Amino acid sequence: MKISLVMIAKNEEKNIAKSLESVKGLVNEIIVVDSGSTDNTNKIAQSYGAKIFKRTFDNFSAQKNYALSLALNEWVLHLDADEVLSEEIKEEIKKTIENTQYDGFLLTRENFFLGKKMKYSGIAKEDRLRLAKKSLSKYVGGIIHEELAVNGKVGKLNNTFYHYTCPNLDGYFNKFEQYTTFGALKMADKNKKAKIVDIIFRPPFEFIKRYILKLGFLDGFEGFVWAVLGSYYSFAKYMKLYLLNKKDNQ
Repeated sequence: MKISLVMIAKNEEKNIAKSLESVKGLVNEIIVVDSGSTDNTNKIAQSYGAKIFKRTFDNFSAQKNYALSLALNEWVLHLDADEVLSEEIKEEIKKTIENTQYDGFLLTRENFFLGKKMKYSGIAKEDRLRLAKKSLSKYVGGIIHEELAVNGKVGKLNNTFYHYTCPNLDGYFNKFEQYTTFGALKMADKNKKAKIVDIIFRPPFEFIKRYILKLGFLDGFEGFVWAVLGSYYSFAKYMKLYLLNKKDNQ
């Protein structure tokens, strides 16, 4: 059974080799849609036999649906450049899709932050739909927080893959501006309004949610940093929404 890997990327030279190395022996096609890398992302991807396509980024759903449309195989694996398959899940995928009644599969993702495996903090293990038939799947959700949807029967695999999010703070803040802007735009598109009380109270509540309610304190120093950054993220997103609302009312 042939499998295509699809991935979107921009300036991922520090991550992409590890990700593509992890799919060796599983996929026979690699599609990378690049949105303007200025580093060695494309050169590294090509060394793994990837087909590189260029597309100006507009939103995550559109970018990933374009990548999906380029796949030649019916079964498609979806990974981000900072995600890595375990050997166990590779073998499970091989054995499962040869003869299955399902049209897509949930894979369990374990998250690493600043190099540490997070067990709490709201980013512990989570199920992600990352393997599906091309003809029955597409991305939905718009500008940010896109999700793969399958018009069919979905199963779940037992083993895990790994997400090495933000090995340092540079990685976090490189994405911060884009993600907070898109988050504010998405809320504005839904006619949501930001009030002063949102800007004042949502950030500390986000910290409390991550650090206390989601047991982030059990993740040690990294759990504390994750909670602080979540508070700052919330502040920036709602401040941007507030300014968008104010501009619309002028």
